[in-house]
Amino acid sequence: MSPAVAAVLQLLALIAALALAYRPLGDHMARVYSSGRHLRVEKWIYKAIGADPHTEMRWPAYLRGVLAFSAVSLLFLYLLQRLQGSLPGSLGFASIDPDQAFNTAASFVANTNWQSYAGEQAMGHVVQTAGLAVQNFVSAAVGIAVAVALVRGFARSRTGELGNFWADLVRGTVRVLLPISVVGALVLVACGAIQNFSGIHEVGQFLGGHQQMNGGAVASQEVIKELGTNGGGYFNANSAHPFENPDGFTNLFEIFLILVIPFALTRTFGRLTGSLKQGYAILGAMAVIWIGFTVLMWAAEFGGHGRAFELAGGALEGKETRFGIGGSSLFAVATTLTSTGAVDSFHSSYTGLGGGLTMLGMQLGELAPGGVGSGLYGMLIMAVIAVFLAGLMVGRTPEFLGKKIGTREIKLAACYILVTPALVLCFTAASLVLPTPPHSMLNSGAHGFSEILYAYTSGANNNGSAFAGLSADTPWFNTTIGLAMLLGRFVPMVFVLALAGSLAEQQPVPKTAGTLRTEKPLFSGLLVGTILIVAGLTYFPALALGPLAEGLAS
Repeated sequence: MSPAVAAVLQLLALIAALALAYRPLGDHMARVYSSGRHLRVEKWIYKAIGADPHTEMRWPAYLRGVLAFSAVSLLFLYLLQRLQGSLPGSLGFASIDPDQAFNTAASFVANTNWQSYAGEQAMGHVVQTAGLAVQNFVSAAVGIAVAVALVRGFARSRTGELGNFWADLVRGTVRVLLPISVVGALVLVACGAIQNFSGIHEVGQFLGGHQQMNGGAVASQEVIKELGTNGGGYFNANSAHPFENPDGFTNLFEIFLILVIPFALTRTFGRLTGSLKQGYAILGAMAVIWIGFTVLMWAAEFGGHGRAFELAGGALEGKETRFGIGGSSLFAVATTLTSTGAVDSFHSSYTGLGGGLTMLGMQLGELAPGGVGSGLYGMLIMAVIAVFLAGLMVGRTPEFLGKKIGTREIKLAACYILVTPALVLCFTAASLVLPTPPHSMLNSGAHGFSEILYAYTSGANNNGSAFAGLSADTPWFNTTIGLAMLLGRFVPMVFVLALAGSLAEQQPVPKTAGTLRTEKPLFSGLLVGTILIVAGLTYFPALALGPLAEGLAS
């Protein structure tokens, strides 16, 4: 079987698995976030944190809950790293330096999981499990909660109430993320991923020296790393490490985990708004972009020019032979079109155009299907932009799901889509003009520019993957990428929740003959075009200086 045929079969198997999970998982999440019943363990949690799950919140109160919880999480994780040297289970590792501790805390709280350190050489068991793994759960639950709040904004009328943040946070963790993670971890352990608390031990000799390896609760962290679209690896090699990702089956299983909740949330959206067809329209737009990017990536990586490419059957540099070009490319597209950031190959070693696709996937806003929660609310923001553009073309006040898109709504949507590009482009420009940051670049020219552009694209979009080649463990990059991650995560949430509150206060507008049918394939096509045009106009000049220049020169 040729590698290309094997890649197509993997894609078909993945689509089939996602289709089987779509309806039951989407319906389950709709029940979770619309239920008035609280589990006993949830009641214990509410009592412990002093929250009343029955109190409805308007958008400012909901936002305060998001920011307060995230601020406490940031402080706790920062202090945990700074005190690591005094904690049990530290494996003898020293406390983390202030700039790197800030960067890592910001990274995991923002659901980015950018890592400027080698996990097995820096973090002990306590930080990994009580700090990083916990944030993998709760940061993902925060994203889903904000998405559900926006959906309630579309579904409700003549009220500014969006639900209760604490109830949404706890339910998402207890009823959605934890059960799937338990089953997923058992699958990974059965396939060879490790799960223990062993110390550092020698495993053999490597290039004349002794190679040391430490164990850890890897499988349990690996599954929520993918399921919550987090991406931070227990080991420096991330999902290319055999302890995290043993074989081709686990590679495909991890891609499934990355995609299953973001895709299923469109079903949840349809259920909560009472329009399953509208959920299918959003799903269709996501699927078109995802499949299109996958095909383009395969074309770039299988179709490289030159004798070396022909002999190897494609661009094999930087890719795991266990997964091949097909599996590695499929993983790369999934992880950069979502806010996952996990990698099973080095994106810097992709062809110029292939590396550009990984960057563009993040620059679209990670919408296809996007991060857990963030993908859905990002896509709904783009849907608001799309109906506004359609309204301009026909001279009619735009409407979406029975809500008018007026001046306030479009301003909030516009602010949302401007925040991340401003962070990416401004920090990239500053890093190139200042004297010290360019010294961290391994390469010069277009590829070196791509290293820095990718780093801030990954950070501000809360992705977390690295292009490789950039030595990011410096005070400048730790601090600025940390700021980009925090601002890129929480400033857009301000506009999302403000938009949700504005929509919830409106009275529904009855459909007329002139109402744009947003559940039709025509609207899905308009939505895809809007996403590509907005991202293209925003990032094309930067992409032309980096991956496009490199790809056209090769």
